[in-house]
Formats: sequence, C-alpha cells, structure tokens
Amino acid sequence: MIRKIWILLLIVVSSFKSDAQIIFESGYFITDADERVDCLIRNMDWINNPSKFEYKLSSNDAIKVGDIHTVKEFGINQVSKYIRTQTKIDRSSDRIEEMDAERNPVFQEELLFLKVLIEGQFSLLQYTDNGLVRFFYKTKDSTVNQLVYKRYMVDDKVLNNDYFKQQLLILFNSEKIALEDFTRLKYDDRDLEKLFIKYYEVNNLTFINYQPKRSKYLSHLTIRPGISYNSLKIESAINDLLNTNFGSSLGFRLGAEAEFILPFNKNKWGVVIEPTYQYFKSEEFKQTNQVSGGILISKVDYKAIGLPVGIRHYFYLNQKSKLFLNVNYVLDFGLNSTIKFLRNDNSVYSSFDIKSISSLAMGIGYKFKNTLGIEMRYQPSPNILSEYPYMTSNYNTLLLTLGYSLFK
Repeated sequence: MIRKIWILLLIVVSSFKSDAQIIFESGYFITDADERVDCLIRNMDWINNPSKFEYKLSSNDAIKVGDIHTVKEFGINQVSKYIRTQTKIDRSSDRIEEMDAERNPVFQEELLFLKVLIEGQFSLLQYTDNGLVRFFYKTKDSTVNQLVYKRYMVDDKVLNNDYFKQQLLILFNSEKIALEDFTRLKYDDRDLEKLFIKYYEVNNLTFINYQPKRSKYLSHLTIRPGISYNSLKIESAINDLLNTNFGSSLGFRLGAEAEFILPFNKNKWGVVIEPTYQYFKSEEFKQTNQVSGGILISKVDYKAIGLPVGIRHYFYLNQKSKLFLNVNYVLDFGLNSTIKFLRNDNSVYSSFDIKSISSLAMGIGYKFKNTLGIEMRYQPSPNILSEYPYMTSNYNTLLLTLGYSLFK
C-alpha cells in the first residue's frame, strides 16, 4: 500500500513538471545579419554555458530554438548576456589524476557562447562546462583572449601557471591599483569581478555589471512536526519463535530542517539537513508451548535521532507556490532501542539492541510563500538487526510532515 501511494504521488508531480519549469523572461538576440529580435527567452539560469536557447516571439507564440550557428548574441534583460566568439581555449584538467607536466596551456580553437560578467572598455567573460571554468577578457577593438591559469604536475608536485595575473597587470596598466591586488588575485569570478570593478571605479569609467547582486546561498530554517506510519517484520534463520510481524502503527516525529538554496538554475536546487526525533512502539503476543508460561511477548521499543541529508528540487507552480522532490540519505541513531521477547512472567527469552541504521528516503512536498509546507516521505530501511547475522527485518516508514519556516 505504501509503495502504491508513493507511485501515485510521483505521477501527480510529473504532471506538473513540464509547465512548472518553463519560465520565459524578456530578452533579445542578434542574428548573423545584425538584426536584433526582442523576444521572451526561457531563463535556465545556466550552470554550463549553453550552445542554444529557447525563445518565443510573444507569450502565445510557439517555442523556437536559437543556436550558436545562427545567433551572435543573446541576453535576458537586466539578468544575463552571452556573446558568440571564435576563440582559443585551454581545456587542461585540474584533476590530479589527469594533470600533465606541461606548464603552458594547450589551446584549441572553438566556437563558444561566453557569458559576460563585466562589460566596458575591458570586458570580463566566463565559460563553464561540467566543472571546467575559464575566464576571458576582451577590449572593444580586440579579439577575445583567455586569461591563462593552469595547474600541472612535476615530480608529484602540483604547480600553478598564474600568467593571468601578468595579463591583467599589463591590460590595466594603472598606478591606481596596487601591485598586491594582482599578486593576491585568485582565478575565480568573485576576485576577477572585484578587480575589474575597482579599475573602472578608480578611473571613473562607466561599465555594466551583469551580476550586481552576488548570488548567495539562501537559507531557510523550518520547524517540521509530523506523524509516521511504521511497519516492522522480523525473521530468524535459527529460531522460528522469533519470527514476528509487528504490523503497522502511528508515531510522532519532530524535526528542524536547515535548507540551503544553491545559487543557480533559478533557485530550484537545495541541500537539506534535518535532525529529527521519532519513535515506534509495538507489542505482539504468541501462544506457544515452547516457553514456560505458554506465551511469548514480543516488544519493539525504537527511539532514534535521525539525520537526513539530501538534495531537493523545486517545480514552480506560480510565484507563491511550488512542489518539490527530495532524495535523502538518512542515518538513524538508536536511543536505548531494543526488540525483546519475554515470557509470561516478564523474564527475557531473547533481546536485540538497535543501534544505528542508514537508508535512503524519497519525499514529495508542497510549499506556499516559502513559509508553509507539507511533505510525504517514504523511507524503506535496511535490516535494523544487521548486527545479528541470523536475523533479518523489514522496517518501512511513511512520514507526513508539516513545516513552518522561521527564516525565509
């Protein structure tokens, strides 16, 4: 039954997916014939530089595709800008196992859409592709050039080619910027943007910053009480008397969730950590002549502090509400948790401790105004008696939680 409910919920969420993620915003593109076309562009908040994009000429128009072979520039108004360029790029790996011993970059010429970070007399551009990050500079009258940074290995030592610092020192050639601003420079967007902006400000030059507000990891703290629907069945390979189906019962759980929204893809991805407390108690009676008193009492008393850590993805329905999916890795720490088998006089026939278990969990939920939320989560657990090689268990949990965000 639990699995059927879960499948049904997945079907419901998937029916929203196609519409919920399509967000078109005002933008433009420039064709090879230098024709500017104002349109609506699907804002994917790209992690990797795209080679194509989707657009509509009006809100009711069919979706069309512009690509790098027919478009020389495109952008979303007040948000982002990409320019096409034929340039040389070094794709040498930063991974230690893939590094070479060559200090100089290995260039290859490619046609790329580069993201404009800072635009002015000197422009700062960025290219990202599955972990590879390269920065470029461009003057109004020059071609695009890569800012050179390469890690390489010699005699099992990782060394850096920081030629980009010298490139920028020569490019700016300004006495108003201290030499240490270049020597301390890191090859990342934050440091490079800061240097370019400083150059424009100390020289009173105009420029456009396409990232005026630095994206940050948004954080939410949510109180999440709820109920759990638990079921447990255990079996023994050596003693049939221990085979017990504890059935299903309701329990209470209380959690506090910290959520960190990742600064890309329109804030659709987040990392969640949710310490929780939950319990499951049940008792079964079995008549048997194999124990004194003729009755075997089976008791489970499971109390645990859980630590789910996972990834969340949102599907926007409108500006106020959204659905989400979770995948969590859960580590539960048992608190004096046991499964006991007692004779009729309460003497112990057999006893097992439950210490810690780990499992995966999947959840579906809904949020309104980033304040109120509800989630259903299914958590099939592995053998909670794994420390006892002759015992197996089937422990499943279906959680229903409510959430109220204190910080949003």
